[in-house]
Amino acid sequence: MKSTDVLIIGGSAAGMVAAISGKTSWTDKSFILVKKQKDVMVPCGIPYIFGTLDSSQQNIMPVDNMLAKAGIESLVNEVVSIDKEAKIATMKDGKQIRYDKLIIATGSTPIKPKWLKGAELDNVFVIPKDRVYLDSMKEKISGLKKVVVIGAGFIGVEFSDELKKQGHEVILVEKEKDILCAAFDEEIASRIAGILENRDVQIITGNGISEVIGDSKVKSVKLENGDLLDADAVILSMGYLPNTKLASDSGIYVDESGFIAVDEYMRTHEKDVFAIGDCAQKRDFITRKRIPTMLASTACAEARVAGMNLFNIHVVKTFSGTIGIYSTAIGEYGFGTAGITEKRAEEEDVSVVTGFFEGVDHHPGNLPETHKQLVKLIVAKYSGVIIGGEVIGGISAGELTNVIGLAIQNRMSVNSLLISQIGTHPCLTASPAGYPLIKAAEIISAKMRNQ
Repeated sequence: MKSTDVLIIGGSAAGMVAAISGKTSWTDKSFILVKKQKDVMVPCGIPYIFGTLDSSQQNIMPVDNMLAKAGIESLVNEVVSIDKEAKIATMKDGKQIRYDKLIIATGSTPIKPKWLKGAELDNVFVIPKDRVYLDSMKEKISGLKKVVVIGAGFIGVEFSDELKKQGHEVILVEKEKDILCAAFDEEIASRIAGILENRDVQIITGNGISEVIGDSKVKSVKLENGDLLDADAVILSMGYLPNTKLASDSGIYVDESGFIAVDEYMRTHEKDVFAIGDCAQKRDFITRKRIPTMLASTACAEARVAGMNLFNIHVVKTFSGTIGIYSTAIGEYGFGTAGITEKRAEEEDVSVVTGFFEGVDHHPGNLPETHKQLVKLIVAKYSGVIIGGEVIGGISAGELTNVIGLAIQNRMSVNSLLISQIGTHPCLTASPAGYPLIKAAEIISAKMRNQ
């Protein structure tokens, strides 16, 4: 029987980062990581193997190389049971590993609703982090004309745009009023929808799927209002569920929403057992409510916290909740959001003041590749603390979104942002005199003075 100081179950971003961070913090300890597949996909890069990238081989994380360089053993296998009292994990081939500390990073699985009639027909797909499945899916879709994508979150939007690049006729269907409605307020979401429509993606909102129709293969999609859409393929981008059956079957506490319960050090209810990534419980950084956010960036932050606190609690190195920092790109446009939207704040009884400013991301604006840069900043009314922000611009929108995320995490006030020192350059950023993030803060400051 193998023995190790630390066993990590799961080889995607969370598991890999936890192993490397843990080994960096505890150099004298041994680490073994067990993953189900040899090739690990870059999760956020999956849509791009259907358009921009030539093959899935271009979207593989170099997990084995990184782990080997760090002195971490990697095994391709599947853990099927955990004896938490004896501290023994049993794998699919019957082999066992004895551990001192355990990190569960088993991720999530895509939703295929049981209520959806026709979901089992040929050419109805979900989007797992499974290279074999995705390669087969890409091959089947390549010869098809009409594709209906169900669900207009980030993955659904990205898939729609990538499939359109390959010449497919694409219809994106969203049950809610707006696409990306959980991440952006209406005035921002509508602009993103307009950009997508200009790229010939048809969008239907306020109308969900009720049935997939066909004999053995898809022929059409029936919507909730009875409309029929011709379809050769259907992609279900309806979210993900935490993959926690292994934990639950092993007696590790899973909450009513199906997530493994953890504290701010990513410890479960069981001594010496940690959980990170999509399978682990999340709390919103602002509202403190439990939420189902699943992000690689959040998973990696949790992984570092778990790795650093494995053998000694550092006290200050805790995970204080997910900020929900998302970004994506459609063609030359970049979009990002961090924290909570104005709509969500109202739902949570948080009074807010907002600032909305549109400038450009270079100065002067006549420089090549200059984009409009729009920023919406959201601030708690009675404290002035920044709680959210949304950005549309060029590719710089992604990093500007990260700046907003840092402001939220450090509980900066709008006044602190107003006096922040920023580095600018004509080819890289907006003007220091018209920096959209700070101009949005100025608008908020003026509103608060006049209230």
